Amino acid sequence: MDTIWSKETLQESKPKYKAVVAMIRDQIASGGLTVGEKLPPVRELAWQLQITPGTVARAYTVLTDSGVLHAEVGRGTFVSDPSTTIDKEAGDPPLNLIEIDAVHHNSGGDINTVNLFSPHLPNGGQAKLIRHLLGAIAQDPPSGIMHYPSRRSARPAREAMAKWLHGAPIGQIDPDDIVLSHGGQNAILLVFQTILRGRRPVVFVEELAYPGFRRAAEILRADIVPINCDKDGIIPAALAAAAERHPEAQVLCTSPEVHSPTCGFTPMERRLALVDVARKADLQILEDDCYRMGRAEGEGYRQLAPERGWYVSSLSKSVTPALRIGCAIGPKGMSGALHRSAEHGFFGLATPMLDLTAALLSHPQLPDIMEASRLGVERYVKIAVNTLGGFDLRWRQDVPFVWLKLPQGWRASAFCQAAEKEGVQIRAAEEFAGRDAQSPHAVRMAVNGGVSLHSFEAAMERLRCLLDNPPEEIGV
Repeated sequence: MDTIWSKETLQESKPKYKAVVAMIRDQIASGGLTVGEKLPPVRELAWQLQITPGTVARAYTVLTDSGVLHAEVGRGTFVSDPSTTIDKEAGDPPLNLIEIDAVHHNSGGDINTVNLFSPHLPNGGQAKLIRHLLGAIAQDPPSGIMHYPSRRSARPAREAMAKWLHGAPIGQIDPDDIVLSHGGQNAILLVFQTILRGRRPVVFVEELAYPGFRRAAEILRADIVPINCDKDGIIPAALAAAAERHPEAQVLCTSPEVHSPTCGFTPMERRLALVDVARKADLQILEDDCYRMGRAEGEGYRQLAPERGWYVSSLSKSVTPALRIGCAIGPKGMSGALHRSAEHGFFGLATPMLDLTAALLSHPQLPDIMEASRLGVERYVKIAVNTLGGFDLRWRQDVPFVWLKLPQGWRASAFCQAAEKEGVQIRAAEEFAGRDAQSPHAVRMAVNGGVSLHSFEAAMERLRCLLDNPPEEIGV
Protein backbone atom coordinates (compact mmCIF):
# COMPACT_ATOMS: atom_id res chain seq x y z
CA MET A 1 0.00 0.00 0.00
CA ASP A 2 3.02 2.30 0.39
CA THR A 3 2.92 3.25 -3.29
CA ILE A 4 -0.40 5.12 -2.92
CA TRP A 5 1.11 7.71 -0.57
CA SER A 6 2.84 10.50 -2.49
CA LYS A 7 4.48 13.45 -0.80
CA GLU A 8 4.48 15.35 -4.10
CA THR A 9 0.73 15.92 -3.88
CA LEU A 10 1.27 17.87 -0.65
CA GLN A 11 3.87 20.31 -1.89
CA GLU A 12 1.53 23.10 -2.94
CA SER A 13 -1.28 22.40 -0.46
CA LYS A 14 -2.03 24.46 2.63
CA PRO A 15 -3.01 23.44 5.21
CA LYS A 16 -1.44 20.05 4.64
CA TYR A 17 -3.87 18.10 6.80
CA LYS A 18 -6.61 18.94 4.29
CA ALA A 19 -4.41 17.54 1.52
CA VAL A 20 -4.01 14.30 3.48
CA VAL A 21 -7.79 14.15 3.93
CA ALA A 22 -8.30 14.63 0.18
CA MET A 23 -5.63 12.02 -0.63
CA ILE A 24 -7.31 9.38 1.54
CA ARG A 25 -10.77 10.19 0.17
CA ASP A 26 -9.44 9.92 -3.40
CA GLN A 27 -7.80 6.57 -2.68
CA ILE A 28 -11.05 5.20 -1.22
CA ALA A 29 -13.04 6.45 -4.21
CA SER A 30 -10.59 4.93 -6.73
CA GLY A 31 -10.30 1.60 -4.94
CA GLY A 32 -6.72 2.17 -3.75
CA LEU A 33 -8.07 1.74 -0.23
CA THR A 34 -10.82 -0.78 0.39
CA VAL A 35 -13.38 -1.24 3.16
CA GLY A 36 -11.76 -2.66 6.29
CA GLU A 37 -8.22 -1.89 5.14
CA LYS A 38 -5.89 -0.64 7.84
CA LEU A 39 -4.19 2.71 7.36
CA PRO A 40 -0.54 3.23 8.29
CA PRO A 41 0.21 4.35 11.85
CA VAL A 42 0.37 8.11 12.27
CA ARG A 43 4.13 8.33 12.64
CA GLU A 44 4.79 5.94 9.77
CA LEU A 45 2.64 7.89 7.33
CA ALA A 46 4.11 11.18 8.56
CA TRP A 47 7.59 9.85 7.77
CA GLN A 48 6.53 8.70 4.29
CA LEU A 49 4.94 12.07 3.49
CA GLN A 50 7.65 14.08 5.28
CA ILE A 51 5.16 16.00 7.39
CA THR A 52 4.54 16.17 11.13
CA PRO A 53 2.68 13.39 12.99
CA GLY A 54 0.26 16.04 14.25
CA THR A 55 -0.78 16.80 10.66
CA VAL A 56 -1.55 13.16 9.94
CA ALA A 57 -3.34 12.73 13.27
CA ARG A 58 -5.52 15.73 12.50
CA ALA A 59 -6.43 14.33 9.07
CA TYR A 60 -7.32 10.95 10.60
CA THR A 61 -9.48 12.77 13.17
CA VAL A 62 -11.41 14.66 10.48
CA LEU A 63 -12.08 11.46 8.52
CA THR A 64 -12.99 9.48 11.64
CA ASP A 65 -15.41 12.13 12.84
CA SER A 66 -17.10 12.19 9.41
CA GLY A 67 -17.41 8.37 9.34
CA VAL A 68 -15.00 7.75 6.44
CA LEU A 69 -12.59 5.97 8.82
CA HIS A 70 -13.08 4.26 12.14
CA ALA A 71 -10.60 3.68 14.94
CA GLU A 72 -10.21 0.66 17.17
CA VAL A 73 -8.25 1.45 20.31
CA GLY A 74 -5.07 -0.59 20.38
CA ARG A 75 -5.53 -1.89 16.81
CA GLY A 76 -5.39 1.11 14.48
CA THR A 77 -7.45 3.06 11.97
CA PHE A 78 -9.50 1.39 9.24
CA VAL A 79 -11.62 2.32 6.21
CA SER A 80 -15.29 2.28 7.18
CA ASP A 81 -18.09 0.54 5.33
CA PRO A 82 -20.45 3.37 4.26
CA SER A 83 -23.41 0.99 4.28
CA THR A 84 -23.03 0.45 8.04
CA THR A 85 -22.57 4.09 9.06
CA ILE A 86 -24.81 4.90 12.04
CA ASP A 87 -26.74 8.14 12.24
CA LYS A 88 -25.53 9.25 15.63
CA GLU A 89 -28.17 11.96 15.86
CA ALA A 90 -30.88 9.28 15.80
CA GLY A 91 -30.61 8.42 19.48
CA ASP A 92 -28.44 7.90 22.53
CA PRO A 93 -25.82 5.19 22.84
CA PRO A 94 -26.38 2.31 25.24
CA LEU A 95 -24.68 2.57 28.60
CA ASN A 96 -21.60 0.68 27.43
CA LEU A 97 -21.12 2.83 24.32
CA ILE A 98 -19.44 5.99 25.49
CA GLU A 99 -18.10 7.54 22.26
CA ILE A 100 -20.07 10.47 20.88
CA ASP A 101 -19.99 12.05 17.43
CA ALA A 102 -17.57 14.98 17.57
CA VAL A 103 -19.30 16.74 14.68
CA HIS A 104 -22.37 17.36 16.86
CA HIS A 105 -20.95 17.47 20.37
CA ASN A 106 -17.45 18.97 20.24
CA SER A 107 -17.65 22.15 22.28
CA GLY A 108 -14.62 23.61 20.54
CA GLY A 109 -16.58 25.30 17.74
CA ASP A 110 -14.53 24.13 14.77
CA ILE A 111 -15.22 20.40 14.40
CA ASN A 112 -11.48 19.86 13.84
CA THR A 113 -10.62 21.48 17.18
CA VAL A 114 -10.56 19.44 20.37
CA ASN A 115 -11.56 21.67 23.28
CA LEU A 116 -9.97 20.53 26.54
CA PHE A 117 -10.73 23.68 28.54
CA SER A 118 -13.44 22.21 30.79
CA PRO A 119 -14.55 18.63 31.46
CA HIS A 120 -17.24 17.33 29.10
CA LEU A 121 -18.62 14.05 30.40
CA PRO A 122 -19.10 10.98 28.21
CA ASN A 123 -22.77 10.18 27.67
CA GLY A 124 -23.64 7.14 29.76
CA GLY A 125 -27.35 7.48 29.02
CA GLN A 126 -28.10 10.68 30.95
CA ALA A 127 -29.15 12.60 27.83
CA LYS A 128 -31.88 10.11 27.01
CA LEU A 129 -33.08 10.00 30.62
CA ILE A 130 -33.18 13.79 30.91
CA ARG A 131 -35.13 14.13 27.64
CA HIS A 132 -37.63 11.55 28.90
CA LEU A 133 -38.07 13.31 32.24
CA LEU A 134 -38.40 16.74 30.63
CA GLY A 135 -41.16 15.40 28.40
CA ALA A 136 -43.07 13.96 31.32
CA ILE A 137 -42.68 17.15 33.37
CA ALA A 138 -43.83 19.31 30.46
CA GLN A 139 -47.05 17.31 30.26
CA ASP A 140 -47.84 17.46 33.98
CA PRO A 141 -45.44 19.59 36.09
CA PRO A 142 -45.89 18.57 39.76
CA SER A 143 -44.95 22.04 41.01
CA GLY A 144 -47.10 23.90 38.51
CA ILE A 145 -46.03 26.74 36.23
CA MET A 146 -48.05 29.74 37.43
CA HIS A 147 -46.47 30.70 40.75
CA TYR A 148 -43.17 31.58 42.35
CA PRO A 149 -40.89 28.81 43.64
CA SER A 150 -40.89 28.38 47.42
CA ARG A 151 -39.16 26.31 50.07
CA ARG A 152 -42.25 24.11 50.15
CA SER A 153 -42.26 23.47 46.39
CA ALA A 154 -38.51 22.79 46.53
CA ARG A 155 -38.85 20.17 49.28
CA PRO A 156 -38.97 17.09 46.94
CA ALA A 157 -35.91 18.36 45.07
CA ARG A 158 -33.99 18.94 48.31
CA GLU A 159 -34.95 15.45 49.50
CA ALA A 160 -33.65 14.01 46.23
CA MET A 161 -30.43 16.02 46.59
CA ALA A 162 -29.99 14.67 50.12
CA LYS A 163 -30.34 11.15 48.72
CA TRP A 164 -27.84 11.93 45.95
CA LEU A 165 -25.34 13.22 48.53
CA HIS A 166 -25.69 10.06 50.64
CA GLY A 167 -22.22 8.78 51.41
CA ALA A 168 -20.53 12.17 51.19
CA PRO A 169 -18.61 12.56 54.50
CA ILE A 170 -20.06 15.95 55.40
CA GLY A 171 -21.82 15.13 58.64
CA GLN A 172 -25.51 14.71 59.27
CA ILE A 173 -27.72 16.68 56.89
CA ASP A 174 -31.44 17.26 56.69
CA PRO A 175 -33.16 18.27 53.44
CA ASP A 176 -33.86 21.65 55.06
CA ASP A 177 -30.09 22.19 55.35
CA ILE A 178 -29.72 22.08 51.55
CA VAL A 179 -30.00 25.20 49.42
CA LEU A 180 -30.34 24.46 45.71
CA SER A 181 -28.35 26.64 43.33
CA HIS A 182 -27.68 27.28 39.67
CA GLY A 183 -24.57 25.11 39.62
CA GLY A 184 -21.49 25.07 41.82
CA GLN A 185 -20.38 28.61 40.98
CA ASN A 186 -23.69 30.04 42.12
CA ALA A 187 -23.40 27.95 45.30
CA ILE A 188 -20.00 29.52 46.06
CA LEU A 189 -21.44 32.98 45.55
CA LEU A 190 -24.35 32.16 47.89
CA VAL A 191 -21.94 31.08 50.62
CA PHE A 192 -19.89 34.27 50.22
CA GLN A 193 -23.03 36.39 50.36
CA THR A 194 -23.97 34.65 53.60
CA ILE A 195 -20.53 34.80 55.24
CA LEU A 196 -18.75 37.99 54.19
CA ARG A 197 -19.09 41.16 56.22
CA GLY A 198 -17.52 44.60 56.02
CA ARG A 199 -16.35 46.83 53.20
CA ARG A 200 -13.21 44.89 52.20
CA PRO A 201 -13.44 41.32 53.46
CA VAL A 202 -10.54 38.96 52.80
CA VAL A 203 -10.88 35.52 51.23
CA PHE A 204 -8.06 32.95 51.39
CA VAL A 205 -7.58 30.61 48.42
CA GLU A 206 -4.99 28.05 47.37
CA GLU A 207 -2.14 29.57 45.34
CA LEU A 208 -3.43 27.61 42.34
CA ALA A 209 -7.20 27.37 42.67
CA TYR A 210 -10.46 27.03 40.84
CA PRO A 211 -10.90 30.51 39.23
CA GLY A 212 -14.52 30.68 40.35
CA PHE A 213 -13.41 31.38 43.92
CA ARG A 214 -11.68 34.57 42.79
CA ARG A 215 -14.52 35.63 40.51
CA ALA A 216 -17.13 35.25 43.24
CA ALA A 217 -14.93 37.17 45.71
CA GLU A 218 -14.33 39.98 43.21
CA ILE A 219 -18.08 40.38 42.62
CA LEU A 220 -18.49 41.02 46.35
CA ARG A 221 -15.48 43.39 46.43
CA ALA A 222 -13.45 41.05 48.59
CA ASP A 223 -9.66 40.91 48.55
CA ILE A 224 -8.20 37.55 47.55
CA VAL A 225 -5.07 36.29 49.30
CA PRO A 226 -3.36 33.12 47.97
CA ILE A 227 -1.89 30.63 50.45
CA ASN A 228 1.20 28.57 49.66
CA CYS A 229 0.66 24.86 49.02
CA ASP A 230 2.68 21.69 48.69
CA LYS A 231 1.76 18.28 47.27
CA ASP A 232 -0.74 17.74 50.13
CA GLY A 233 -2.51 21.07 49.70
CA ILE A 234 -2.49 24.21 51.82
CA ILE A 235 0.47 24.46 54.22
CA PRO A 236 -0.88 25.03 57.77
CA ALA A 237 2.02 27.31 58.77
CA ALA A 238 1.44 29.44 55.67
CA LEU A 239 -2.26 29.73 56.53
CA ALA A 240 -1.46 30.73 60.12
CA ALA A 241 1.00 33.39 58.94
CA ALA A 242 -1.52 34.78 56.46
CA ALA A 243 -4.19 34.92 59.19
CA GLU A 244 -1.81 37.00 61.37
CA ARG A 245 -1.16 39.41 58.47
CA HIS A 246 -4.87 39.61 57.60
CA PRO A 247 -6.94 39.52 60.80
CA GLU A 248 -9.93 40.67 58.72
CA ALA A 249 -9.91 37.37 56.76
CA GLN A 250 -13.20 35.50 57.02
CA VAL A 251 -13.11 32.35 54.91
CA LEU A 252 -10.70 29.76 53.51
CA CYS A 253 -11.65 28.19 50.16
CA THR A 254 -10.29 24.77 49.35
CA SER A 255 -10.90 21.59 47.33
CA PRO A 256 -9.44 18.77 49.47
CA GLU A 257 -10.81 15.75 47.57
CA VAL A 258 -9.92 16.78 44.01
CA HIS A 259 -7.80 19.87 43.68
CA SER A 260 -8.21 21.74 40.43
CA PRO A 261 -5.95 22.10 38.52
CA THR A 262 -3.32 19.75 40.00
CA CYS A 263 -5.38 16.58 40.71
CA GLY A 264 -4.11 16.82 44.28
CA PHE A 265 -5.65 15.31 47.44
CA THR A 266 -5.39 16.62 50.99
CA PRO A 267 -4.76 13.78 53.50
CA MET A 268 -6.55 13.67 56.84
CA GLU A 269 -3.57 14.74 58.95
CA ARG A 270 -3.28 17.92 56.89
CA ARG A 271 -7.04 18.59 57.06
CA LEU A 272 -7.02 18.33 60.85
CA ALA A 273 -4.09 20.74 61.05
CA LEU A 274 -5.92 23.25 58.85
CA VAL A 275 -9.04 22.97 61.00
CA ASP A 276 -6.93 23.79 64.05
CA VAL A 277 -5.58 26.93 62.36
CA ALA A 278 -9.05 27.93 61.17
CA ARG A 279 -10.46 27.68 64.70
CA LYS A 280 -7.67 29.78 66.18
CA ALA A 281 -8.09 32.43 63.48
CA ASP A 282 -11.90 32.16 63.45
CA LEU A 283 -12.00 31.34 59.73
CA GLN A 284 -14.95 29.71 57.99
CA ILE A 285 -13.98 26.86 55.62
CA LEU A 286 -15.64 26.52 52.22
CA GLU A 287 -15.14 23.09 50.61
CA ASP A 288 -15.72 22.77 46.87
CA ASP A 289 -16.50 19.12 46.07
CA CYS A 290 -17.67 19.58 42.49
CA TYR A 291 -14.93 17.54 40.77
CA ARG A 292 -15.22 14.29 42.70
CA MET A 293 -16.72 11.45 40.63
CA GLY A 294 -15.91 8.47 42.85
CA ARG A 295 -15.99 7.70 46.55
CA ALA A 296 -14.67 10.35 48.95
CA GLU A 297 -11.34 9.38 50.51
CA GLY A 298 -11.43 11.68 53.52
CA GLU A 299 -13.80 13.40 55.91
CA GLY A 300 -15.13 16.74 54.71
CA TYR A 301 -14.64 19.98 56.61
CA ARG A 302 -18.33 20.21 57.49
CA GLN A 303 -17.87 16.93 59.37
CA LEU A 304 -14.48 17.83 60.85
CA ALA A 305 -15.52 21.35 61.89
CA PRO A 306 -19.33 21.40 61.96
CA GLU A 307 -19.41 24.90 63.47
CA ARG A 308 -17.55 26.45 60.48
CA GLY A 309 -17.64 23.99 57.58
CA TRP A 310 -19.50 24.94 54.38
CA TYR A 311 -19.98 22.55 51.47
CA VAL A 312 -20.82 23.06 47.79
CA SER A 313 -21.31 20.51 45.03
CA SER A 314 -23.04 20.16 41.68
CA LEU A 315 -24.06 17.71 38.97
CA SER A 316 -21.69 19.24 36.41
CA LYS A 317 -18.84 16.72 36.72
CA SER A 318 -20.94 13.66 37.52
CA VAL A 319 -24.14 13.97 35.45
CA THR A 320 -24.12 17.02 33.16
CA PRO A 321 -23.18 20.72 33.38
CA ALA A 322 -26.08 21.71 31.11
CA LEU A 323 -28.75 21.73 33.82
CA ARG A 324 -26.84 24.04 36.20
CA ILE A 325 -28.01 22.14 39.28
CA GLY A 326 -25.91 22.54 42.41
CA CYS A 327 -26.24 22.95 46.14
CA ALA A 328 -24.78 24.68 49.16
CA ILE A 329 -24.88 23.41 52.75
CA GLY A 330 -23.86 25.48 55.76
CA PRO A 331 -23.00 24.69 59.36
CA LYS A 332 -25.82 23.83 61.72
CA GLY A 333 -27.76 26.94 62.56
CA MET A 334 -26.86 28.72 59.30
CA SER A 335 -29.36 27.11 56.94
CA GLY A 336 -31.86 29.94 57.40
CA ALA A 337 -29.33 32.60 56.44
CA LEU A 338 -28.20 30.55 53.45
CA HIS A 339 -31.79 30.08 52.27
CA ARG A 340 -32.36 33.83 52.54
CA SER A 341 -29.31 34.55 50.38
CA ALA A 342 -30.86 32.43 47.63
CA GLU A 343 -34.39 33.76 48.05
CA HIS A 344 -33.26 37.39 48.12
CA GLY A 345 -31.09 36.83 45.05
CA PHE A 346 -33.26 34.77 42.69
CA PHE A 347 -36.25 33.40 44.71
CA GLY A 348 -35.10 29.82 44.03
CA LEU A 349 -34.79 27.46 41.11
CA ALA A 350 -37.54 27.61 38.49
CA THR A 351 -40.32 25.20 39.38
CA PRO A 352 -39.81 23.00 36.27
CA MET A 353 -36.13 22.66 37.25
CA LEU A 354 -37.18 21.71 40.78
CA ASP A 355 -39.38 18.98 39.31
CA LEU A 356 -36.56 17.77 37.08
CA THR A 357 -34.09 17.75 39.98
CA ALA A 358 -36.46 15.68 42.10
CA ALA A 359 -37.15 13.19 39.30
CA LEU A 360 -33.56 12.90 38.06
CA LEU A 361 -31.72 12.55 41.38
CA SER A 362 -34.16 9.94 42.66
CA HIS A 363 -34.36 7.94 39.42
CA PRO A 364 -33.26 4.29 39.82
CA GLN A 365 -31.22 4.39 36.59
CA LEU A 366 -29.06 7.34 37.63
CA PRO A 367 -26.40 5.40 39.64
CA ASP A 368 -25.71 3.09 36.67
CA ILE A 369 -25.62 6.05 34.29
CA MET A 370 -23.14 7.89 36.49
CA GLU A 371 -20.97 4.79 36.73
CA ALA A 372 -20.98 4.40 32.93
CA SER A 373 -19.95 8.03 32.56
CA ARG A 374 -17.20 7.61 35.15
CA LEU A 375 -15.87 4.53 33.36
CA GLY A 376 -15.91 6.57 30.16
CA VAL A 377 -13.72 9.20 31.84
CA GLU A 378 -11.29 6.44 32.83
CA ARG A 379 -10.91 5.46 29.18
CA TYR A 380 -9.99 9.01 28.18
CA VAL A 381 -7.60 9.41 31.11
CA LYS A 382 -5.93 6.12 30.19
CA ILE A 383 -5.30 7.42 26.69
CA ALA A 384 -3.78 10.63 28.08
CA VAL A 385 -1.52 8.65 30.42
CA ASN A 386 -0.46 6.16 27.73
CA THR A 387 0.42 9.00 25.37
CA LEU A 388 1.93 11.57 27.75
CA GLY A 389 3.03 9.37 30.64
CA GLY A 390 6.69 9.88 29.76
CA PHE A 391 6.39 13.48 30.94
CA ASP A 392 5.68 14.93 34.39
CA LEU A 393 1.96 14.10 34.36
CA ARG A 394 -0.34 14.10 37.38
CA TRP A 395 -3.62 12.21 37.05
CA ARG A 396 -6.27 10.13 38.78
CA GLN A 397 -8.42 7.63 36.93
CA ASP A 398 -11.75 9.08 38.11
CA VAL A 399 -10.83 12.76 37.75
CA PRO A 400 -11.84 14.35 34.42
CA PHE A 401 -8.60 16.24 33.80
CA VAL A 402 -4.83 15.79 33.97
CA TRP A 403 -2.08 18.19 35.05
CA LEU A 404 1.13 18.39 33.00
CA LYS A 405 4.32 20.10 34.09
CA LEU A 406 6.06 21.17 30.90
CA PRO A 407 9.60 20.07 30.03
CA GLN A 408 12.46 22.52 29.57
CA GLY A 409 12.03 24.77 26.58
CA TRP A 410 8.32 25.38 27.02
CA ARG A 411 6.47 28.14 28.82
CA ALA A 412 2.82 27.52 29.54
CA SER A 413 1.42 30.39 27.45
CA ALA A 414 3.58 29.52 24.45
CA PHE A 415 2.66 25.85 24.70
CA CYS A 416 -1.05 26.67 24.80
CA GLN A 417 -0.70 28.85 21.70
CA ALA A 418 1.21 26.13 19.87
CA ALA A 419 -1.37 23.53 20.92
CA GLU A 420 -4.22 25.69 19.64
CA LYS A 421 -2.50 25.96 16.25
CA GLU A 422 -2.55 22.16 16.24
CA GLY A 423 -6.27 22.15 17.01
CA VAL A 424 -6.09 21.45 20.76
CA GLN A 425 -7.32 23.97 23.34
CA ILE A 426 -5.92 23.68 26.87
CA ARG A 427 -5.56 25.88 29.96
CA ALA A 428 -2.29 27.38 31.21
CA ALA A 429 -1.46 27.29 34.92
CA GLU A 430 -1.65 31.09 35.09
CA GLU A 431 -5.44 30.89 34.62
CA PHE A 432 -5.64 29.29 38.07
CA ALA A 433 -3.33 31.80 39.77
CA GLY A 434 -3.77 35.38 40.92
CA ARG A 435 -3.07 38.22 38.51
CA ASP A 436 0.29 39.10 40.05
CA ALA A 437 1.37 35.58 40.98
CA GLN A 438 4.18 33.61 39.41
CA SER A 439 2.68 30.40 38.07
CA PRO A 440 4.50 27.18 37.12
CA HIS A 441 5.10 26.16 33.54
CA ALA A 442 2.24 23.69 33.52
CA VAL A 443 -1.11 23.11 31.82
CA ARG A 444 -4.42 21.46 32.64
CA MET A 445 -6.12 19.25 30.05
CA ALA A 446 -9.71 18.22 30.65
CA VAL A 447 -11.46 15.11 29.37
CA ASN A 448 -13.81 15.93 26.49
CA GLY A 449 -16.24 13.04 26.15
CA GLY A 450 -17.92 14.98 23.35
CA VAL A 451 -15.25 13.80 20.92
CA SER A 452 -14.47 10.22 20.00
CA LEU A 453 -11.71 8.31 21.74
CA HIS A 454 -9.79 8.37 18.49
CA SER A 455 -10.08 12.16 18.22
CA PHE A 456 -8.92 12.52 21.81
CA GLU A 457 -6.00 10.15 21.22
CA ALA A 458 -5.01 12.10 18.12
CA ALA A 459 -5.07 15.31 20.16
CA MET A 460 -2.78 13.73 22.76
CA GLU A 461 -0.43 12.63 19.96
CA ARG A 462 -0.25 16.19 18.66
CA LEU A 463 0.57 17.45 22.14
CA ARG A 464 3.27 14.81 22.56
CA CYS A 465 4.81 15.90 19.28
CA LEU A 466 4.96 19.48 20.59
CA LEU A 467 6.46 18.36 23.89
CA ASP A 468 9.15 16.42 22.04
CA ASN A 469 10.06 19.47 19.96
CA PRO A 470 10.22 22.64 22.11
CA PRO A 471 11.09 25.86 20.26
CA GLU A 472 14.75 26.75 20.58
CA GLU A 473 14.12 30.43 21.14
CA ILE A 474 12.21 29.84 24.40
CA GLY A 475 14.41 29.59 27.47
CA VAL A 476 14.03 27.48 30.55
